[in-house]
Amino acid sequence: MSTGETGKKARDVMHQGCECVGEHENLRTAARMMRDMGVGALPICGDDDRLKGIITDRDIVVKCCAEGKDLERTTAGELAHGLVWVDADTSVEEALSKMEQHRIKRLPVIENHRIIGMISEADLAKELPDSKLAEFVHRVYARA
Repeated sequence: MSTGETGKKARDVMHQGCECVGEHENLRTAARMMRDMGVGALPICGDDDRLKGIITDRDIVVKCCAEGKDLERTTAGELAHGLVWVDADTSVEEALSKMEQHRIKRLPVIENHRIIGMISEADLAKELPDSKLAEFVHRVYARA
């Protein structure tokens, strides 16, 4: 998919700054963090401050609440998934391609082995022409 914007990097379109939930933190803590920050997903970082995965509000509902698990005893690390990321200097086209390939709506951006931001649909909406955004949404949401 062509963005029509040559030369832009992941760092140019990402939402800067990113707060992680610790892999040993419970899901109630993760849910409160999401509520307080007004986000639907959090990166999960380990004791080494490295990305371990991402947890979404949907993960908490479907994989914990619906399964009858305890929000206080289930850790974010137990639900960690989606260890897909891009380097900060990755082209926007390559980042979009990775999001489409993995059918993900949020993509962590890494620099020097640390998360520095996330690319989300909202970030893409600011950067892409409407037709390209529609194409991206179709590819990510379409069932195989």
